[in-house]
Amino acid sequence: MSEQKDKSLNKQKTGEVEQANLFEAPSVTEQIRMVEAILFASSTPVTVNEFKSRMPQGSDPEAALNELKSHYSNRGVNLVEVGDGWAIRTSADLSFLMRKETVETRKLSRAAVETLAIIAYHQPVTRLEIEEIRGVGVSKGTVDLLLEMDWIKFGRRKLTPGRPITFVVTQHFLDHFGLESVKDLPGLRELKSAGLLENTIPNMKDSVGDINKENADLSDNTDQAELFVE
Repeated sequence: MSEQKDKSLNKQKTGEVEQANLFEAPSVTEQIRMVEAILFASSTPVTVNEFKSRMPQGSDPEAALNELKSHYSNRGVNLVEVGDGWAIRTSADLSFLMRKETVETRKLSRAAVETLAIIAYHQPVTRLEIEEIRGVGVSKGTVDLLLEMDWIKFGRRKLTPGRPITFVVTQHFLDHFGLESVKDLPGLRELKSAGLLENTIPNMKDSVGDINKENADLSDNTDQAELFVE
């Protein structure tokens, strides 16, 4: 009787151990493999929350991402942050190998380029503020085009009379230009040298000259107002 009781207890303990193992987090090596698999299978940047929802309970995708980032730091592809997501991208110094695969299907009009630049450097910004900076009205077609391209989106409403809607750039915009955040936006000289600005944008008016002053320390130490000089 005692022997049967011991066997029953041992069986119960074995079952508890097996059940505990079901909820045990995978090893760090296995978590890195999971993160890598998700990244390569995704066509868009993946957020940490998305990793957590896909990986077993107890996993630490942030730690796995940092390990993977270090692993790919000197390889042909790098693991980079894009907005609030992560993606694998070609190393910047090897981008010339991809130039033949890049096809320019259409060229943005001057109005679209100016509007996009104003939103990128002054977000969140309202339509009225864009018009005051450019000195001319912004057509619905220009805004619709940028929305259709998923380069801008609607931001929060401004706490001013009428609660006007604002515009901000999207993660797709950052991903397209290889930027981690808007702080990595190039200065005026870089834009000109890359052929992205054939003409300069009119002077900003004083009423909106102080929008997002924190962006004034963009690369090349270019003052924010310099982007809009005549």
